[in-house]
Amino acid sequence: MSASPAGTVELALLRGWLRGIKGAFTYDTLVRRAGEHGQHVSERTLRRAVRQTLDGRLPALRVVVAFAHGAVHAQAHAAGASRGADALEVQRAEQTGRALWEAAAGAVRRRTQPRPRRVAWVPGHITTRAGLTRAMQRIREEAGNPSLRELAAAPQTAGRLSASALHLALTGKRLPSERLLTALVAACHASEAALQALLSARRRITNPLEEDVFTGVGYPCEIIDLVEETEEPARPWIAPEPELDWYDQQLRDEEQAATDSMIAWIDSLTAEEIADLQRQAETADERDLHTELTALISRAEAAQ
Repeated sequence: MSASPAGTVELALLRGWLRGIKGAFTYDTLVRRAGEHGQHVSERTLRRAVRQTLDGRLPALRVVVAFAHGAVHAQAHAAGASRGADALEVQRAEQTGRALWEAAAGAVRRRTQPRPRRVAWVPGHITTRAGLTRAMQRIREEAGNPSLRELAAAPQTAGRLSASALHLALTGKRLPSERLLTALVAACHASEAALQALLSARRRITNPLEEDVFTGVGYPCEIIDLVEETEEPARPWIAPEPELDWYDQQLRDEEQAATDSMIAWIDSLTAEEIADLQRQAETADERDLHTELTALISRAEAAQ
């Protein structure tokens, strides 16, 4: 039996069992027989229980139990038993109904449970414990900021995480182990690239003098991180250019203005004007004026 588009296989099995145990009895008969044995329910509720499974919804467990009791006792009365069904038959029917209901409930929970958020973010070049802590916090945030207990209980961690260890690592109070980093990435559904970035960062922190794979030389980790975080192009170990006094600044401004004016004049020359100047220069002293102008522009631009 196949499930409806809105339902699940487990709901379809529950629906089939309800219809099968009801048989040819009316809902009114099931309600009367269930009430006689302490399971009070309305006819409308029993009808709705079957309809709910068609709509992909789960009826209440007490309704399924009442359905089972009413159907079994109705069968017994139809067979001539004045006191209803045997207690063992009722118990078996109720156990079957509960088992089918629990399976359907699990399927509904899985269907309605939101899919885990896949973390696409990958940390950059981390070289300090503070940077590693921030990267771990960012991965957790990208995953929807699950609680420490949720992370520790995630099936992907396979018991490799504890809430206390996570707290110490995410607050920067303890350097996380490789095992903890691996489990955290798995619990947050982050990528393999993110895991390798965290593991590489941990190796740099535990081996601060290790050669940098990009430059081939050692580097001051704390300073590098500071520059990357502030995104400033300057480096603190490069001394800034001394500030000019008023007179020197005025001379520099005048030189810059003269250079700009010369470049603007050369740029304004047409091809015919440059050719005419070239002919005059050749007549005078055989100079290559075009080459001189090109060199002049290059020097001016280099000086800017």
